[in-house]
Amino acid sequence: MKDKRILYVSSEVVPYLPETEISSMSFETPRMVNQQGGQIRIFMPKYGNINERRHQLHEVIRLSGINLIVNDLDMPLIIKVASIPKERIQVYFIDNDEYFKRKATLTDEDGNLFQDNDERAIFFAKGVIETVKKLNWSPDIIHVHGWLASLLPLYLKQFYKDEPLFSESKIVTSIYKSGFEKTLNPDLIKKIQFDKIDDDKIKTLVEPTYNNLMKVAIDSSDALIVGSEDLPEELTTYLKESDKPVLEYHAKDEFSEAYTNFYTNSVLD
Repeated sequence: MKDKRILYVSSEVVPYLPETEISSMSFETPRMVNQQGGQIRIFMPKYGNINERRHQLHEVIRLSGINLIVNDLDMPLIIKVASIPKERIQVYFIDNDEYFKRKATLTDEDGNLFQDNDERAIFFAKGVIETVKKLNWSPDIIHVHGWLASLLPLYLKQFYKDEPLFSESKIVTSIYKSGFEKTLNPDLIKKIQFDKIDDDKIKTLVEPTYNNLMKVAIDSSDALIVGSEDLPEELTTYLKESDKPVLEYHAKDEFSEAYTNFYTNSVLD
């Protein structure tokens, strides 16, 4: 992977959030590429429960200050950055007081999904893309982890389809078992339609369940990775029918060679 540029976009990354299947692989995979001489960037949301002082986050003024439009609302984008100790890996954080200041990640203290998680997902996708544009950094691969990041493939392939910086980028999405019950805000589809995205690309989001959100991500990706040993049967079937390269599940202690070969031979080939 020497000199290859890989952008990692995840809803959670250790050590900033507790260790889960998603947060762990969102750290281990870029670390692997970094050790192989690749160039990496990692993006995640700046949830309010991330301790800025402990992790030494600081705002990057030159990257902040953009306003993103989400459902006809101007939402200020704040970019923060930190370094993972001992790894020489920088992590960029997408922040906004309205969406991410609350002291929680995706649910309230009773375990209910935040009503604006749909807008947070749109803001996160646009925020990552606009920041990478400001960095003028053209990735060879964009690897997406976690459902809050799952609208990024759609927005790259539709809303930003004429952006030359990403014209050669290949999108890989890891599909995990960890999702959510019930649905996101049912107005999600209208908020995406506001961005003039083709109705055919989002028709499954009439019911914004976890499975349907991941189906939209699969449709807009160039290759897929099975991130959990057991996936919902509906997603397993959808992956098989996608007619795209799919890497089967590999555990954290044995993924390195398989991921490297998949990147090289199935994604970049």
